[in-house]
Order: sequence, then structure tokens, then C-alpha cells
Amino acid sequence: MKQKIKDIHNNAVGEIDLLEGIFAQEARPDILHRVVRWQQAKARSGNHQTKTISMVQGATRKPFRQKGTGRARQGTIRAPQHRGGAVVFGPQVREHAFDLPKKVRKLGLKVALSSKLTDGNLIIVESLQLKDAKTKELREVMKKNNWESVLFIDGEKVDEGFARASQNIVGIDVLPQQGANVYSILQHKTLILTKDAVHHLEARLK
Repeated sequence: MKQKIKDIHNNAVGEIDLLEGIFAQEARPDILHRVVRWQQAKARSGNHQTKTISMVQGATRKPFRQKGTGRARQGTIRAPQHRGGAVVFGPQVREHAFDLPKKVRKLGLKVALSSKLTDGNLIIVESLQLKDAKTKELREVMKKNNWESVLFIDGEKVDEGFARASQNIVGIDVLPQQGANVYSILQHKTLILTKDAVHHLEARLK
């Protein structure tokens, strides 16, 4: 399937033949949901923790004698019922990630790419090189093309000048092709791939 190649100013400069097996997948919200949940779970830090009784500092002696005081018996000042004591069944450091088959992850990326193409929100550019590599220039390009929420995906390495120019612009994210993922694609309205990124993604997803 043919798709126009444009320059960074959104002017047509050629054509590229896209693989239908990657860019013409049917809509699968269920697959996208599974992959996004997997990504979000993997990104959770899981480092929240409360102290068990063995972690709380304090004396190990019995606070007062067992009988004769008129108070409830106590074995330690580190117990949960005391101020500064342990927490019962509190959160502990753990890994929130779970496994997801590789073929499902690959299918999710194909579906995300296909959905952007179907919606008319996928643009393929020759490269991300800017004439002056200035933020002002990139802002003008964004304004001219009514781009508000854009994910740019480059080849092996992101163009350094473009990366600098895009740093202070809200709504723009830039990734190398190996960082392409379903969650980032769905977060942005417009997806812009370089020709180099397309070749790498097709090789990765075949």
C-alpha cells in the first residue's frame, strides 16, 4: 500500500510502499487494552513499604508486668496498637509486572500503527532535520499544520538538532524507533514516522 512521504514542513516529496501486514491490521481494542495494561504494570515502581514488627526500632522488653496494673496486657512497645509501632499487612516492595506473549505485544504495535493510518493521523517524513534546529522554527511548523499532540519516531538515533528544538514544546514527544510503543502512540493524536523508522519497524514486526 502506497503512502506519501513528506518533508518536515508537510510537503509531499515522494512515496513509500507500506507492508499491509503491519499497517493494515483490523481494529482490536482488546489487544490494545492488554498491551497498555502490561506497559503500565511494568512501569509501576512497587517500592512502597511499611515496617513490620521486626523492622521497628524499640526495646524488646515487656513494657510492664502482666497482671495487677489494671491495664490490658502488652508484650512489646513495637506492636501495631502502639504509636510508632508496626503496620499489619501493609504494602511491601514487590514487582507489579506480568508476562504478556511476544506475539500479542507485536500485534498490539501493529494495531496501533494501523489505527493511526486508518484515522489519517499517520505522517511519514523523509527525516526530522530542521534548517536551523531552533524551537521557534519547530513551533511555526506545528502551528502551520495544526499539530498539537505529536509523537515523532526517528530511526536508530533521534536527530540531535530536532531533539533540542522539541525539548521545550508542550505536546511533543520524540523517540528512536526501538522505543516505539503502544501506550505512547495512543497518547498522541498525530504519529510522525521517518522513512528510516518505517524500515526498522517493518523489520522488527515481520
